[in-house]
Amino acid sequence: MIISASRRTDIPSFYSDWFFNRVKEGFVLVRNPMNFHQVSKVNLKPDVIDGIVFWTKNPLPMLDKIDKLINYVYYFQFTITPYGTDIESNLPPKTSDILQSFKCLADIIGPERVIWRYDPIFISEKYTYDYHINAFGKIADELRDYTKKVTFSFINKDYRGVKGNIKKLALKDFDSASQIKMSSQLAEIAITNGLNIDTCAVELDLKQFGIEPACCIDDRLFKKLLDSGLDIGKDKNQRKECGCVTSIDIGMYNTCKNGCLYCYANYNKHNVDINYEKHNLHSPFISGDTYENDKICMREIKSCRNEQIELFY
Repeated sequence: MIISASRRTDIPSFYSDWFFNRVKEGFVLVRNPMNFHQVSKVNLKPDVIDGIVFWTKNPLPMLDKIDKLINYVYYFQFTITPYGTDIESNLPPKTSDILQSFKCLADIIGPERVIWRYDPIFISEKYTYDYHINAFGKIADELRDYTKKVTFSFINKDYRGVKGNIKKLALKDFDSASQIKMSSQLAEIAITNGLNIDTCAVELDLKQFGIEPACCIDDRLFKKLLDSGLDIGKDKNQRKECGCVTSIDIGMYNTCKNGCLYCYANYNKHNVDINYEKHNLHSPFISGDTYENDKICMREIKSCRNEQIELFY
């Protein structure tokens, strides 16, 4: 089984010590987002975990502990956007800290295992079309020797967190024709810098520019890293445009402190503050602990590896 750590929060940035405690203990408890008292106990032992996908905007807090993952196969989805603190209020400076941590991570684990995410893209009076083209080019030039791929997406205004911040984002119209035009320019920049480029859950057909639909939780990459076959199917719980394979997410909504206005995983700042205060390094939960009405069930998982190594991934 593959572990997602996590679409719901930035574990490397805010909960890395807790995560390594859970690895040491060999399990984690995860609440069902739709049913608070329904809890899954997830086995984290290496014999059943085929891989881990980390999602982050700042992995610096876990870099000095990454050798503790020696028994696991993993890679990072690392988001670097051109937005300032008006949009991403709690991120360290991009040029002095974030870009350097990206390079440091790539030096440690290799550029194939650090995927640059430039998402989501939105247009406003400050963050214009040309602003994005220029910013993307500058970041691509910085990261060209530290990653093999960039994934981008366009903002989804239907997410609850985005809806709540529409006024603050001050979004301008960004129609399909403009998105296609921008995609072609981003592809040209990526290819010039030796990067593969794909899109995360974008409905547009962009294959004419060499842009494929992304598989962010990617069985193909894991097969290469594992040097093994992997019998795992598409994640049916994601949007139809999503190419990800099945995984178990061990995060929790409304726990990320990055403060990004476009975030779908945070939709109540008050709850974010409360949940963060309830974080305990030694709890099996990322926030809080066991309640009287909790029903804890062991999640049945097993390795999806097979002995037959595939010729083509």
